[in-house]
Amino acid sequence: MEKENCTRAIKVSFMTIIGNFVLSIFKYFAGVLGSSSAMISDATHSLSDVISTFVVMIGIKASSKEADESHQYGHERFETISALILSVLLLVTGLLVGISGIAKIVSGIKGNLETPTLIALAAAIISILVKETMYWYTKITAKKINSNALMADAWHHRSDALSSAGSLIGIAGAKMGFPILDPIASLIICIFIIKVAINILKDSTYRLVDKSVDEETIEKMKSIILDIEGVIDIDLIKTRLFGTKIYVDVEISADKEQTLASSHDIALKVHDEIEKNFKNVKHCMVHVNPR
Repeated sequence: MEKENCTRAIKVSFMTIIGNFVLSIFKYFAGVLGSSSAMISDATHSLSDVISTFVVMIGIKASSKEADESHQYGHERFETISALILSVLLLVTGLLVGISGIAKIVSGIKGNLETPTLIALAAAIISILVKETMYWYTKITAKKINSNALMADAWHHRSDALSSAGSLIGIAGAKMGFPILDPIASLIICIFIIKVAINILKDSTYRLVDKSVDEETIEKMKSIILDIEGVIDIDLIKTRLFGTKIYVDVEISADKEQTLASSHDIALKVHDEIEKNFKNVKHCMVHVNPR
């Protein structure tokens, strides 16, 4: 990751850490004063987000290091590793929300569900607004700098907002005489969080095992290469994801009667055009076959 993008990512992460820490303290006291176990659980969830964001910061900082003798292709995969860790944390969060929901259903059957006070209801609303703001703030930056780790962290914020939404439904339901709505909402939220976690887990894994880019991007690359003067055909094109970057290997056909210098110039044009038109391409290797 470029230094400028790294600085932006660290700034976003630092802001959300402060926000989550303050929010967790607020939700904890609101849960205690408002007799809401759901809100106390929410406070723990917000505190866990502080830890997950630290994981993101470490990954992004490590990935921004320049290539060295022991890592000659760079350190971009460190960010992908942090996204992988975050997806596991998100998966665990989803499972805990589901387990909590099931426990509340069992407790409700036994007639042990409490009716929270209005302060817990207000805390749930504030939590949803704050966490949704964090989600969009982090997501927009993640898209701008193409950071899958920061995007994973954004979804961690969204999972907390959903958890608070479940608490809000449960608290409101309890006020209306239907406390069972809380655990039912928790189970639905659990499914959503797990689905997001699995998607991030799959994407991070693909980036670690040299998965190729999508077919649409490859077709665009082919179109640009074939438009370059001197290129007769494309014999081979291979791509691989390397963290947030892309490596491209191309074999082109060119006139065998031309000089080595001319063939080199054609290869250089292919190299430059691919790296110019696809900002995430870290390097394009071009081989020329005579025809």
